[in-house]
This record gives sequence, structure tokens and C-alpha cells, in this order.
Amino acid sequence: QVQLLESGGGLVQPGGSLRLSCVASTSIFSQYVSHWYRQAPGEQRKKLVARITPGGSTEYPDSVKGRFTISRDDAKNTMYLQMNSLKPEDTAVYYCHAMNFDNPSQFYWGQGTQVTVSS
Repeated sequence: QVQLLESGGGLVQPGGSLRLSCVASTSIFSQYVSHWYRQAPGEQRKKLVARITPGGSTEYPDSVKGRFTISRDDAKNTMYLQMNSLKPEDTAVYYCHAMNFDNPSQFYWGQGTQVTVSS
């Protein structure tokens, strides 16, 4: 069973930066399509924040494009989310997720890390 563990969340002022990390128990990120999702207070669903493919291609929704950067270090089995110019609407629990593109029923979630943007 693969385990994903996020860290790096916290309280930050608007305009500030945070870097989230997601450490995997195995070398999964180089093989799976990997994502960061977030779930804001009161919302029922998680929303995609960033995606990175095994080949290193990245995608972002317009809401974070230009402010957030997804990356990974395969030697450390770690995926990152660098978040700059944070806004109060970025407040959410952030989750990492990895999915086998060839077998989408095979996927893993982390437990989440809280990010609060407030003055």
C-alpha cells in the first residue's frame, strides 16, 4: 500500500508564499500522474490545483496559473507545490494524489494539509 504524506501548510498573510511537500512511501511520482487538489471550507468537492505527468508536463487551472508551481524530486519520492502571491481564497485543505494513468482505479490520496491565508 502506497502512503502519501503532505506537509508545509500553515497560516500566511495575503501575498505570502508557502511550499507544500508530499512524500511517497515508494517511487510513485515518476510513474503516476500526480496532482494537488484542495477543498475549501464549506465546499463539498475537492478542486484540482495542479497536475504533473510522469514526463514532467504540468497543468494548472486559471485560478492559480502564474502563482503556483508543481514539481517533483524523484530521488526523494517527493512532490512539491510552490504557492506564491497567496490570496484569502486559496484557504483550503490541500491534498496530494497519484493515479495510474493506465489503470485509473489505482490511485492514492494523502491526508491533507491546512493552508490558511489571512491577515
